[in-house]
Amino acid sequence: MKDKIKRICVYCGASPGARPQYVHSAKELGHELASRGITLVYGGGATGLMGTVARAALEKGGEVIGVIPKSLMDRELGLKTVSDLRVVSSMHERKAMMAELADAFIALPGGLGTAEEFFEAATWAQLGFHKKACALLNVDGFYDKLAVFIGHMSAEKFVDPAHAGMIIVEPTVQAVLDRIAAYRPPTVDKAKWARMESSADL
Repeated sequence: MKDKIKRICVYCGASPGARPQYVHSAKELGHELASRGITLVYGGGATGLMGTVARAALEKGGEVIGVIPKSLMDRELGLKTVSDLRVVSSMHERKAMMAELADAFIALPGGLGTAEEFFEAATWAQLGFHKKACALLNVDGFYDKLAVFIGHMSAEKFVDPAHAGMIIVEPTVQAVLDRIAAYRPPTVDKAKWARMESSADL
């Protein structure tokens, strides 16, 4: 039986973005995590969607763990009201700690940092370093084109179809959390994929 998801790492923008739906979904995600008794692990910031999801979880009595580099904390960008704020020395240490603390990963809308953090977690899953779910909360179609591109990478034989399929893409908070709760890591036929790679080299 699958272990209960206790902590979810949420990657998201330090900006609120261009559409009110982004802020609304961040708030809904924070509330829903708290209602399900799931601890939020996030980047420790006070601004944008980061601050929104953390404050929303706290509003409903949820536990929030923020992980922030000292350089950002010194600029007063950290949310000091979180349950547990951990100040680390570098971005690398921040990402490693967030990944270690979490049982699954969700990306809300965000920019380059959000994409980089999410794909690092997904790459670690692909390599078998962990078996945790990686999900895109596709608010108002924000990740539509990215989902198509992941499919394109798979069609061009750079990503195993099982690995492409392991990335959860859902438009609503309820759906993405339900999919994470039911997640099972894919089984990849490495020998078959090696044969496909060899044929592509001919």
